[in-house]
Amino acid sequence: SSCLEPSGTVLIWFAVLSVLLVAVVFKSPGIDYRTVIVGAVLPVAEGFTGGPKFLHSVVGAVVVLGVLMLATRRRRLLRRQLLGIPIGMMAHLVLDASFAVTAVFWWPVAGWAFADQQIPEWEHLGLSIVLELVGIAVGVWAWRWFGLDDPARRERFFTEGRLDLPE
Repeated sequence: SSCLEPSGTVLIWFAVLSVLLVAVVFKSPGIDYRTVIVGAVLPVAEGFTGGPKFLHSVVGAVVVLGVLMLATRRRRLLRRQLLGIPIGMMAHLVLDASFAVTAVFWWPVAGWAFADQQIPEWEHLGLSIVLELVGIAVGVWAWRWFGLDDPARRERFFTEGRLDLPE
């Protein structure tokens, strides 16, 4: 079994669904959703390293969170802004089903060797295309749901990373 993460171009799926997932779960207007997007697509870069490694593990996301917390002591606004990165990484783990592969998700708890497999996003082009199309469709719906057709709301998202959450 492998992660559901698809072929080289799956970015929209992770970006859009992570923002939506975090918005629905946390319901916080204070999250910088731009950094959630960064964290959500960051693990895809491991495709260039030959397979899922540190960024596809829960330990990886926790280490990034710990480093962020230590590096932003006494810098509360920066911390709040960057907190979206490990949150986005965790959302990625959910959206690609990393938890289904023990050697990936629980590295190094399940052993120090990285999973001996290619990252799925580089192998399954058909699934990639389907997930990107789903991501685009959900993105169009979310654009309307968050009211991003309003220029002021759209500007707020692009400059501050904030979204107005529907009631």
